[in-house]
Amino acid sequence: MPRKIIIAAGGPPHYWPEIDHSEKAVYVGADRGVYHLLETGIIPHYAFGDFDSVTEEEKRKIQQADMMMVEYEKEKNATDLELALDWAVSQRPSSIELIGATGGRLDHALVNIQLMLKGLKNGVKTVMKDVQNEMELFLPGTYEITTSELGEANYISFLAFSSEVKGITLKGFKYPLEMADLHIGSSLCISNELADKSGTYSFTSGILLMVKSRD
Repeated sequence: MPRKIIIAAGGPPHYWPEIDHSEKAVYVGADRGVYHLLETGIIPHYAFGDFDSVTEEEKRKIQQADMMMVEYEKEKNATDLELALDWAVSQRPSSIELIGATGGRLDHALVNIQLMLKGLKNGVKTVMKDVQNEMELFLPGTYEITTSELGEANYISFLAFSSEVKGITLKGFKYPLEMADLHIGSSLCISNELADKSGTYSFTSGILLMVKSRD
């Protein structure tokens, strides 16, 4: 199985999480995300996009870098990040991490969160990270989370990503739940915390979005 793939979209770099330059991952840039990676000292292995969000000088820098570059027409039916993510999912990596996908245009941020469904439906762990948050989608089951996994995050929130999430149970949390139903548009499970060193969350149907956040 290929190693972890990190995809950088074109969101403002000051919203990016801290990048571990020593991590052995395959780096992929989507449009302006390619330039931002180069600016951090990382030459991505692959670049996808129409590159309409970079200047001519920035594009020359991208073209001069030693990477596989896949360029598209500006008029297309998918965003540059979706094209990069489709490729990444097809590689069946150990996991996919999305950065640079928040902090800019709200329409892009919202659709980028929805794009994580591609990983979920194909059985590839897909996580979106920025400087304050980490997001992941889950299918029905039972999952454990520990304080070490939270890192600097203060809060754990759960949101219904489908119209309804049934049978959600939270154990080891400050605000526990037992077989509750969580509806889209409900704030029932916002800003929870672990009460112990670990906790479990489970549900019986629907799609659940978990957000780990820090102030």
